[in-house]
Amino acid sequence: MGIRVGIVGAGKMGLSHFAITNALPDTAVVAVCDTSRYVVSLLKKYAGVQTFTRYQEMIDEARPDAVIVATPSSTHFACAQYALERDVHLFVEKPLTLSPAESRALSELAIQRRRINQVGFHNRFIGTFQEAQRLVRAGALGKVSNIHGSAFGQVVIKEQNLTWRASKSEGGGCLHDYASHVIDLLNFLVGPPARVQGASLQTIFSQNVDDAVSAVFAYPGDASGILETNWSDDTYRKMTTTVTIHGTGGKLIVDRQELKVYLREPRGFEDYVEGWNTRYITGLQKPVGFYLRGEEYSAQLEAFTEAIRTGNMAHENSFASAYETDRVVDLILQANKAKG
Repeated sequence: MGIRVGIVGAGKMGLSHFAITNALPDTAVVAVCDTSRYVVSLLKKYAGVQTFTRYQEMIDEARPDAVIVATPSSTHFACAQYALERDVHLFVEKPLTLSPAESRALSELAIQRRRINQVGFHNRFIGTFQEAQRLVRAGALGKVSNIHGSAFGQVVIKEQNLTWRASKSEGGGCLHDYASHVIDLLNFLVGPPARVQGASLQTIFSQNVDDAVSAVFAYPGDASGILETNWSDDTYRKMTTTVTIHGTGGKLIVDRQELKVYLREPRGFEDYVEGWNTRYITGLQKPVGFYLRGEEYSAQLEAFTEAIRTGNMAHENSFASAYETDRVVDLILQANKAKG
């Protein structure tokens, strides 16, 4: 029998995960939980899965091997803890929780129970970012001196208080929902910072949460970093994430579509030459069996289910790495409060 999956939360991401999961080999969604009785009634009628309005009932009655949690951020901890205590493998949408203490507790519980645990920071499965990490970690840029990460897009472009993202206690604002992607990506590329030297959280259209975040990082080895994110920038059609890294041996600029690297000395890195080199996503992205929204969304679930099959606890995007991201988020919050 293949991997039996339950999904908690049938919104945009939950339904995306539903489609991708059902397309994976020897994997099937057998149950869905959502608070909307209308939504679950449609899924029961047309998708033929068991449906529930309480995740506890779904886990106890459907007994899935794995659960995908795609609900508002504030609900992640309780649901994940309940599933882990019943020895269920877990994939949780980002951020893992709104509290580094809770994220660390979930990571420790997952390790104790030896359950596969993954968080939906999908940038780690994009070919350009993976190649950037390989080059940086292999020393192509020499000693890293400066890092700059940014993300801009139009999530909140008018005054609104209608969604869970507009609530500090539910979604956490731009910092938790948007900037966390960039923070996790920077951690993936160069490792987490040692300190946050300063931060600013700004509101633009929202009343209760931040819409723009900037921060200054200090890394081990005297490298410095800058974070810039704004989800109220309607000059961008969709979320656009870019990272620039300077080192003693060159410079790297990377986004989802393109990787540009300037090397002072090629240092024997395959077909990279002295000066500028450009690589595109089309030559770097590994193919996936099912495409929806982007290869990275399928790639992360392929990795999750493969880790379940092999029992590989050292897979990408574990709760432990997500805790490091949540820890940096908390440092940003503290730095913003300290400025007075």
